[in-house]
Amino acid sequence: MDLRGASAESVAALTEQLAAAVANSPEAASTVADSLNAAAEAFRAEPALRRFATDASVPAEAKNGLVAQVFGGKLDQTALDLVSGAVGRRWTHGGDLADGIERLAEIASVHAAGRDGARLTDELFDLSRLVGGAPELRDALSDPLRTTADKAGLLDDLLGGKVLPATLALAKQALHGTYGTFAAALAVYRRLAADVHGEGVATVRVATPLGDAQLTRLTGALAQQYGRPVHANVVVEPGLLGGVRVEIGDDVIDGTILTRLDDAGRLIAR
Repeated sequence: MDLRGASAESVAALTEQLAAAVANSPEAASTVADSLNAAAEAFRAEPALRRFATDASVPAEAKNGLVAQVFGGKLDQTALDLVSGAVGRRWTHGGDLADGIERLAEIASVHAAGRDGARLTDELFDLSRLVGGAPELRDALSDPLRTTADKAGLLDDLLGGKVLPATLALAKQALHGTYGTFAAALAVYRRLAADVHGEGVATVRVATPLGDAQLTRLTGALAQQYGRPVHANVVVEPGLLGGVRVEIGDDVIDGTILTRLDDAGRLIAR
């Protein structure tokens, strides 16, 4: 999902509207997320509906009338207001309308976690590592011969009662293939969960576990460098021998002993 120009501006404005509507109400946010996902699927499934809703020559009143006709009584009122707002805005590409509404659904799911935002980020990260380390599970979730409902049932069996409802909801949303793979979707959701709470998110790879004081110093240094709090997920990889490797956004800060040895080896080989 790559929303740029007018589409990015529309999502930014609608995100503010969403945040104001579901503030301090995780239950409302969860309901809104479900409704917005349903609306996004409808726009994807009906090209004629999507073209009408994104046609700049169609008056806003006509678009809102169509939204009321198609979605009235089917969507939560907050979601209906957001969809009405979405069809009244400009989109860089016609397909961006459905993508933008889906992004709002993802953000609503993050708000549904309430004060457990940090836990949501951690659970999405842990789920990604779980699926990455279990080839049979990964194949089952990506099998084109299995229905989405079947895969969702698999996630219910695996995660039900063990993770936040918001984590399970986003995991099921990842099955729809918007981001290509299940793992890619979880990575996007993890960054989004941190971003909604005003944080950056980093993957920290170390040879041995970090103590609380070490982790605090590291996240403090990263916060100072990036100008915002940083939520860190720590991965212990003994093969690194020592040092720290930090992945944050597109940046990689590699101070591991293994990398230093590799660098030294390349210098000797010259």
